Amino acid sequence: MTLSTNDSKEIERRRTFAIISHPDAGKTTMTEKLLLYGGAIHEAGEVKAKKERRSARSDWMKLEQERGISVSTSVMQFDFCDLRINLLDTPGHADFSEDTYRTLAAVDSAMMILDNAKGVETQTKKLFEVCRMRRTPIFTFINKLDREGRSPFELMDEIEKVLNIQCNPVTWPIGMGKNFKGIYHRLKKKIILFTDEGFATGEAEEKSFDSVQDPMLRELIGEELHAQLVEDMELIDGTIGPFERQSFLDANVTPVMFGSGRTNFGVRAFLELFVDTAPAPFAQTTFGGDIVNPEDDFFSGFIFKIQANMDKNHRDRVVFLRIASGKFERGMYAKHARLGKEIRLSHSAQFMARDRETVDVAYAGDIIGLHDNGTCKIGDTLYTGAKRIEFSGIPQFSPEHFVKVDLAEPLKRKQLQKGISELCEEGTIQLFVDPKVGDQDPLLGAVGQLQFDVLLYRLKDEYNVEVRLRPQPFKHARWIRYKDGRTANPDPYSVKGTLQFAEDRLKNLVGLFTSDFHLSWAVHNNPDVVFLESMQSKLTVS
Repeated sequence: MTLSTNDSKEIERRRTFAIISHPDAGKTTMTEKLLLYGGAIHEAGEVKAKKERRSARSDWMKLEQERGISVSTSVMQFDFCDLRINLLDTPGHADFSEDTYRTLAAVDSAMMILDNAKGVETQTKKLFEVCRMRRTPIFTFINKLDREGRSPFELMDEIEKVLNIQCNPVTWPIGMGKNFKGIYHRLKKKIILFTDEGFATGEAEEKSFDSVQDPMLRELIGEELHAQLVEDMELIDGTIGPFERQSFLDANVTPVMFGSGRTNFGVRAFLELFVDTAPAPFAQTTFGGDIVNPEDDFFSGFIFKIQANMDKNHRDRVVFLRIASGKFERGMYAKHARLGKEIRLSHSAQFMARDRETVDVAYAGDIIGLHDNGTCKIGDTLYTGAKRIEFSGIPQFSPEHFVKVDLAEPLKRKQLQKGISELCEEGTIQLFVDPKVGDQDPLLGAVGQLQFDVLLYRLKDEYNVEVRLRPQPFKHARWIRYKDGRTANPDPYSVKGTLQFAEDRLKNLVGLFTSDFHLSWAVHNNPDVVFLESMQSKLTVS
């Protein structure tokens, strides 16, 4: 298959990004407002709305709507200024960070939202580190300027010290809270006024000025705020200088913008900056070190997310695939790298949270959902062409909480096994089994305790199975591998230390530790093996 000129243009206009933040920084609200501007929705929901009101558009799972939190990444697509934008709204809560880690492998840039009063919080720092490992360019949006908060200089100083990335303010707030007048756009030398009329429509009055010294600007915002703005701009221009796109693409600089997602203010300014600066689809690297470019004439992609029962009536299983190169056409055949066989990609869809529509054609950079009968796993590669392609796997992280499961109705064991298997493949929980006993008494692990609440809810809601969870004493799980790179599992009887052994769902050897001391002792006294905190989602290790 050879790409046409039109196909290449379609790839060039793709932009794929994720939103990351600490809980309650306004992430889901911002997602809705971006969709509103993109024309993808016509009414914004309230995350904490009463039952009779609409829930957040990106939170499609009933549990999310009831609790007012995102527990699963949502995939949405919209058009803005001739760009086709793929937006991934990720869970903010630390207990669901694994889903976010996997999602960040599928995007080319990210938008980091910070609360004006709270600044850089714990979960934000963790997610930023994942972006740093991947050299993902980061936009920063400081939210809730219509409320009292910290000094913008103080917030930028914290970002630079805590996250170790240089800030360059593209917009600058004029006042704050009750005295919030708007923002000054440094690149466009334009003031955007904060007005009550802008709440509903998202539009605000904009006025251009050749200089912040313009007397008309002083009349608009008042003597005191104008003096403060002039002083701030002199300091910023003298110490920080102009914004350079390449430094942003190299992940050395984050452009900083200010606004209020709740009132729609600053959202359009962000989208305009995004259009001008966000990267087109990046090249991807294979396990063998080859580079796959988006414009390559063969199709390839990797699976980063699995979701079972998005439509409970049909008990469907959808795998989400990031297209890495070429063009997708519904009904095409592609090779499954791990299984070494060809499969037909006949049922394909693009999503607006839970809603879906059939997609016939998609391009590098797009996220599509494929109906799957259990063939695919997270980290799998699909491709066309004579040369085998397998992309670097997506890591699985060590759980910190462990339980065993007691079934209320023994006759429903098959439903339980099916539910656990499917939810493990999604990444909702992790499954470990004692190879001597098998899966009759599985050990389940989770990064955060709330993942077990999701497990209980979904087993009941989607599989009609009620269970009781028994907490287990383990504090750490570590994948045990030979230090010299051998792919075979080490002999567990040769590993010294106080630990219990299990296998994960991919048959990798795992050591379970009940204390920090026992883990440290094992690491120190087993020089021939390594104890890994994460493991690639791949059956074999290259």
